[in-house]
Amino acid sequence: MKKIFILLLSIILIFSSCTSTKTEVVEEVPAIATPAPAPVEQAVPEAAVEAEAPAISGTIIEVSKYGNTYLDTTTAELLETFALGDVVEISAGENVVQAPVVTSYSDVDNGSPLVKVDGENVEVALSYADFASTYGVAVGSELTITLVEQGGYLAEYQVRHLERTDVREDYPSDEVFANFRALSGGNLQENMIYRSCNPGLGDARAPYADALIEEVGIQKVVNLADSDESLLMTIDPFSYYATLYENGDVVLLNMGVDYRTDDFKAKLKEGIEFILADPTGPVLIHCNEGKDRAGMVSALIEALAGASMDEIVADYMTSYENYYGVEKGTEQYDAISSIITDFFTTINGRPFPQDQVKAVAETYLTTQVGLSEEQVATLESLIVK
Repeated sequence: MKKIFILLLSIILIFSSCTSTKTEVVEEVPAIATPAPAPVEQAVPEAAVEAEAPAISGTIIEVSKYGNTYLDTTTAELLETFALGDVVEISAGENVVQAPVVTSYSDVDNGSPLVKVDGENVEVALSYADFASTYGVAVGSELTITLVEQGGYLAEYQVRHLERTDVREDYPSDEVFANFRALSGGNLQENMIYRSCNPGLGDARAPYADALIEEVGIQKVVNLADSDESLLMTIDPFSYYATLYENGDVVLLNMGVDYRTDDFKAKLKEGIEFILADPTGPVLIHCNEGKDRAGMVSALIEALAGASMDEIVADYMTSYENYYGVEKGTEQYDAISSIITDFFTTINGRPFPQDQVKAVAETYLTTQVGLSEEQVATLESLIVK
């Protein structure tokens, strides 16, 4: 029995020794490094590759007196790459600005940039401001136009978009066709100050405007649009308007549309002083359409006569009703009417209570345009009842 016990104990010791030895060997064997798999080049899905934004470049071939720039790129060429309502980026030297592709200055707010495509060549401009001076470009400068957002301005463009014809039969009266009317509102003297399209422009509306100013007996004309050279190229030499011009009763201001500039203010002063020099008989104020520059000057006169902002806006928007059939109470009417309210806010330098519009006009004419307080008071006495 003792021999059996000793034999079993020996077997157990031998087994323990083998187990311990096996464990130590395993721990001493160095780990075998498994080589990393070679990188597999995977094709990037086509959708993940950012496509280069469509772009075109053009050289400025003309700068208008308003600072609008015209490119050697045609409208047809631009519309092969972009569409109306697209938002694009304009690179002009070191300046980069975003703008929509539209057809009219009124498609954007005052002072806003636009790419205009209603003529043969692409026009890059600022609404009621000077693009060339603002961004330091001239004839020969290159502009690059790059897509930012396809259709990003389309909804706003559709609200503002305007169309008209030059056919008399499409309008209810000669007055509507020629955008002709007397200023009114506040204490304005009736039939003293008129506004219209350009009776000397030589277009379809000019003969109707000419007949209307003769009918009401216009004696003085403040022409905001023309120089002698431009007027003589288009005026009908046998018209009533030509007679006024020959008699020295038309002042030609060749004014731009940017009312922030010293040139605009100086020419506005000249026009008002022309009226004050001989204030007899009815006076006509006009630009080409009788809508923009004439709209701003008319608004100032109406404000001096005590017209409310609502009355001023209503008269301003009559031009859009006459030309384009824009209806009061529509989203389109509200969007466009901001042009004239923004005008007063800008010349004042900040928002103001609407019942202070007369004070805003008086301050602008004396402190920025350069008229004396006596001249403004004389003008007010002339135009009010």
